[in-house]
Amino acid sequence: MNQYNALQAHFDKIYDFQHLGAICGWDEAAMMPAGGGESRARAMSTLGVLIHEMVTDDKVPDLLVGAAAEALDPWQRANLREISRAVVSASAVPSSIVEKLGLATSRCEQAWRLHRAENNWSAMEPLLQAVVDITRERAQILADAFGCSPYDALLDEYEPGVTSAMVDRVFADLKGFLPEFAAQVINQQAAEPVLPLTGDFSIDKQKALGVEVMTALGFDFDHGRLDISHHPFCGGVPDDVRITTRYNTGNFVESLMGVIHETGHAMYEQGLPADWRRQPVGEALSSGTHESQSLLMEMQAGRTREFLQFLAPRAQRIFLGHESNDPAWSVDNLHRLYTRVERSHIRVDADEVTYPLHVILRYELEKDLIAGTLKVKDIPDAWDAKMSEYLDISTAGNFTDGCLQDVHWPAGLFGYFPTYTLGAMTAAQLFAAATREVKDLHGGISRGDFSQLLAWLRDKVHGQGKFLSFDELMLGATGETLDAKHFKQHLTQRYQQRI
Repeated sequence: MNQYNALQAHFDKIYDFQHLGAICGWDEAAMMPAGGGESRARAMSTLGVLIHEMVTDDKVPDLLVGAAAEALDPWQRANLREISRAVVSASAVPSSIVEKLGLATSRCEQAWRLHRAENNWSAMEPLLQAVVDITRERAQILADAFGCSPYDALLDEYEPGVTSAMVDRVFADLKGFLPEFAAQVINQQAAEPVLPLTGDFSIDKQKALGVEVMTALGFDFDHGRLDISHHPFCGGVPDDVRITTRYNTGNFVESLMGVIHETGHAMYEQGLPADWRRQPVGEALSSGTHESQSLLMEMQAGRTREFLQFLAPRAQRIFLGHESNDPAWSVDNLHRLYTRVERSHIRVDADEVTYPLHVILRYELEKDLIAGTLKVKDIPDAWDAKMSEYLDISTAGNFTDGCLQDVHWPAGLFGYFPTYTLGAMTAAQLFAAATREVKDLHGGISRGDFSQLLAWLRDKVHGQGKFLSFDELMLGATGETLDAKHFKQHLTQRYQQRI
């Protein structure tokens, strides 16, 4: 296996540079002083070009041909498939485009942190225009190489094999279901008022609760850490996972749910196959699969009555200094709080009923941006129109809570947004299967014991890396391919039947 071994050694080196890039990206978002922005942008762009040139090295195609003729085991054969996929995609794009996009996204993302806080769309517009222009150029190159639409070329990078036509069908189904369903639930919950929570919600205390919950979920602090950033995210590498959250001292729920969400991502990374982490086959399967792991923890498990039975006394001790009989801190009231459905501006704080509508809005806008039928200058008006249509909320003049609220477009992540809702559907289906297969799953959650759930996920999802296709993974884990019925059944049971 001389050719395969040489190929694997080459991608081992590529992984080392990707590792450095991941930590630099985390540092840029969580620790870097503002004055380091331009220098960091150039450094990360240079690193991106270097990685691109290593993937497209002239020797790699010959190694691929030679390795394909060698006797390989199933994991090596799958790794060869994923290496080939990465090489074909990277080879289609010139290094000059990689460099231009790296600079544009670094500058735009850094500026976004400032201009979002200032509600300053006019300052962001030219920076975002540069990102969109280069992204469209890159998308067209990929589309020409693979015989698909430019947007589908971008979507395929996050969700291999999925097309916008498939997403359109799923989202049309949800658009026909969610608005009326949300209205019914909101009306029903109007008769179930939530008592306000009071206590010392200082950042130190919120972090203490977050760390305690992360530990219960199974996060390995020897191989990861929790920090603060403008936008919660999970970064780093499996042996050094970095997650972040942001804090609101008037409400601990936002931060805690962000922590649980990102911990779901992190535990997927920490559970990837140890023997293959430095190779493409050892990566997470797809963005939708990744989102399923965060949403499974945050939404499926983290908003159950059983989880709140575990959480309530711990939250009371941290925020009140003692356990309390205050009705506001009861499991019933916390459950009403954690399952409250509201029409709101902010995607990351949205409930699981209205959240897909936020995603559909972004998907439709970014698809039009890449197609050229929506201009960057018209984003605020288009955003406001769709918010009014889908959620009956106006964002006119409110760029901070409107089209500037997400980091994705400044960071060049076009094609990512639909994976959130694909992930929510996947999470519902996986959790339903785990509930059937894991003895006393909900009892364990009520005790803060997630070990059986985590072991099931390690076996069915995390440890598979990219060895299986998405359909194969879902068949193995749940007995069927992805079906939106599980997500709709979950919403109906939780919000209408109050199960």
